[in-house]
Amino acid sequence: MLTSLRLLTALVLVLYPIAWFAPLIRAGLLPIFGLSEISVVTGLQALWETDYFLTVAVALFAIVAPIAKTFALLMVQFRMADPKLLPATAFLGRLAMADVFLVAVYVTVFKSMSYGRIEAGWGLYLFTFCVLGGIVVSYLTERVVARDGLPSESQTGTS
Repeated sequence: MLTSLRLLTALVLVLYPIAWFAPLIRAGLLPIFGLSEISVVTGLQALWETDYFLTVAVALFAIVAPIAKTFALLMVQFRMADPKLLPATAFLGRLAMADVFLVAVYVTVFKSMSYGRIEAGWGLYLFTFCVLGGIVVSYLTERVVARDGLPSESQTGTS
């Protein structure tokens, strides 16, 4: 169980950077202009030109919080950090979920406008998978720690 949990956590850790560059949405103004792809990174670049505070907030929600949470979970799973770190990872997970909520709100608002068009990109699904995967990994890690504590490396059969 612990080995599978570690692999899933590592997978989420690897997929996050891919999700940051993947197209979250494709947006266009009127049918004649076509659709442009917007990713977390391109969104941050565009925001930086107009609103520093919002750029920092989105970077915190979309990049720093999820990667810090996932890395901390992996550290706990490998006994490189104290399990007392788990409540902090829950807080970081809430920040990461806030970003998915913001993207969903933007998609909903834009779809209600009659002069534009928006489509969800594959990156939105990947990013949502990463956030939800992080929630599952966090929950399972907390259960393993509460039930058994984290076994030593010799008990897990890894070295």
